[in-house]
Amino acid sequence: MIEGACRHLIADRFDLAGARWGLAGAKAVLKLRALIANGDLDEYWRFHRARQHERVHQDDQDGYSLTA
Repeated sequence: MIEGACRHLIADRFDLAGARWGLAGAKAVLKLRALIANGDLDEYWRFHRARQHERVHQDDQDGYSLTA
């Protein structure tokens, strides 16, 4: 069962003829394929977008208060 999961997640993607993968790209693809296989992609994507929004807009809020 574990070998089949490894083949599905890894070999099908990385055994393509002529494909060249760096470590960072390979990790990203494996994480995404695992999320898709587990049915968790939608939940993860919402989490990812929220954290990205916080990271990008963090400096915009420093020293300011929101008023209506």
